[in-house]
This record gives sequence, C-alpha cells and structure tokens, in this order.
Amino acid sequence: MPKEPMTPVTKSFLPPLADYTAQVQRAYDNQWLTNRGELVKELEQKLSAILGLEESQILATNNGTTPLQIALKVMGNGGEVITTPFSYVATTASIVWENCTPVFVDIHPEYLTIDETLIEAAITEKTTCILATHVYGNPCNIEAIEHIAKKHNLKVIYDAAHCFGVKYKGKSIFEYGDVSTCSFHATKLFHTGEGGALFCKDSALFDQLFYHHNFGHDGPEKFHGLGINAKMSELNAAMGLAVLPYMNQIISARKRVVETYLELLNLENIHPLQIRNNTDWNYSYFPVLMKSEAHLLAAQAKLAEHDIHPRRYFYPALHHLPYVTAKELPVTDHIAPRVLCLPLFMELTRTSIEQICDIVNG
Repeated sequence: MPKEPMTPVTKSFLPPLADYTAQVQRAYDNQWLTNRGELVKELEQKLSAILGLEESQILATNNGTTPLQIALKVMGNGGEVITTPFSYVATTASIVWENCTPVFVDIHPEYLTIDETLIEAAITEKTTCILATHVYGNPCNIEAIEHIAKKHNLKVIYDAAHCFGVKYKGKSIFEYGDVSTCSFHATKLFHTGEGGALFCKDSALFDQLFYHHNFGHDGPEKFHGLGINAKMSELNAAMGLAVLPYMNQIISARKRVVETYLELLNLENIHPLQIRNNTDWNYSYFPVLMKSEAHLLAAQAKLAEHDIHPRRYFYPALHHLPYVTAKELPVTDHIAPRVLCLPLFMELTRTSIEQICDIVNG
C-alpha cells in the first residue's frame, strides 16, 4: 500500500508561482531590493485598506519579533513588564533581550489570555508596560487592561502575532494598545515568507518607532538616535502582495476545517478554545484542551504512527524558561501540559480530519 502522506500542524500557503514572480519582476525592474521600496510601501497601503486602518498606523518589518523589541526599547525603559506565561518564546525573550524584567501573571482558564484580574496586584514602582498576547488570535480583555494601564500610567503592547484579520467589537484588533505587533512568518495565516508589522495610532510614537527600525536615521547623514535594522525587503513584500488576494479563500477554507473538527470531536472530553465575545476570529490555530497530559501524550504518539504531527503550542510555559525567575502559576501549569494544536491548513481533507478525530477521541 502507498504510504500515507505526512500531515503537519500547518502548511504555508503558496500562491501561484507566476503571481509571485510577477511581483519579484517589479523589484528587478526597479533594481531596488530593500530600504523601503515600492513593493513594501504598496503592501502597507493594501494591508491598511484591508484591515480598515489608517496608512500611517502600519510599518512592515523583517519579522514579528523586532517590533516587540523596538516597542520595548522605546517604552520599557529597563523596567518591569507584566506579561503572560502562555505565548511563544519571543514574547518573553524580547523583554529580557531589551534589559527589562518579565513579571508573569496567570492566565484565564477558558480564554487562555492573561488574567486581567491579576494584573493590578503585580504592579510596582518599577512597572513600565503591560505586554499581553492575544493567544491564537483570541483577544485579551482589552477594556480591563486599558483601564488598568491608564490608572497606573503604563504603556500597553499587544503581541498580536496570530491576529491577522481579527476584529474585536467591529474594529481591527491592531487598533488597540499603544503598540500592536503581528507576525507574517511563513506559518501564519497571512505571510511574507518571513516578516511582520507594528501598528501604532499615535503619530509621535509612530515616528519614534519608525526611526528605531531603520538604524535611527534622519535622512542619509543625520540620526534621530539609536536604531536597528528591522526593514522588510522587497522580496518579502512581493510574497505578501502575491498572497494577499487569496486571503478570503484561505480563511474560508480554514473555517471549514475548524467546523469539521467541532462536528467530529468528542467535546465532552476535549475542549476547544473559547473565543471571547464580540470577536470576529480568523481560524489561525485549532488548540484543544485534553483531559490530561497522559491523554495528550498518548494521542500524540498514536498520531505520529500515522505521520500526523500536531504541536504542543505553547509548552513548556514561559515562566519555566532558564533565564527568568520561576514562580507558581497554577492555572498555566494545569493547562499548558494539556493543550495540543491539531493540524489546520486549507487543503486538509475531511478524511484526514476524521482520522485525526478518531485517534484524539480515543
């Protein structure tokens, strides 16, 4: 019998090669490969239009981590940053990399975002920012976080790496916070191969973030101040421009996959992510909470026998990293070992989903 094809946790959407090469040809014709060329600026314009943002709010970057680092460089001031232990490692690593101190608070047991009721107790005279993650595209309790931040004169950075296309209360999720960031990595819903963006509504702050992303330049021979290289290349922008026309198709297909999972899974023992009210979600991931870590490991091993590869995303939790101070976070430590992201990509067939659900249901 022929070998079953491997089923990864996700697959990058590849636009027709002709679409991509047509965009790359423009870069060749312009003889301009980086330093904010025509394609990068056009991508920012089109993203702004699709997301319902002002064009001045978005800055395309070379990945999704440097925007976090830049935001922390500008607003962290070497202080304490209240954050979540349940996110990708880049969230915490960026805090430490920018010589700030992560202060972890526990997560909500259903939404898996930072538990906003625990933030205020963690604030000290050294606190400068709140860095919260909209986990799997599921919004944090934005209103509560904004209220706390204003009360204590803190800045809010949202790691919205998973949030392309998400709306909360009818507005783009990127409208919220002092700065929001997104990843355009190849595994993300919308991608540029490698890339990302930062979003900021305050024009003065945006200008500061902008010069930080380009070595601090103020023209070719002057400098505003310190900066790094976070610019997106024209070749990455070309991929983004080639992918962008297919976004409705991508999201619709992923929605179909999620709905099929919800139809076939045993939802008495396996719990999907609870999406916060007033959210237009983007179907970026399909995490499920298993009844125990032993159940998860058994299902993962059985899936691997069929060359099906889900991911424990996010495990281990970030407060167990070797370069941070460990603390007890009972909700996170109860949930993180039991979360498994099942395969989710637009080509995933019902037959494959049935096989996955049969194994996971046990």
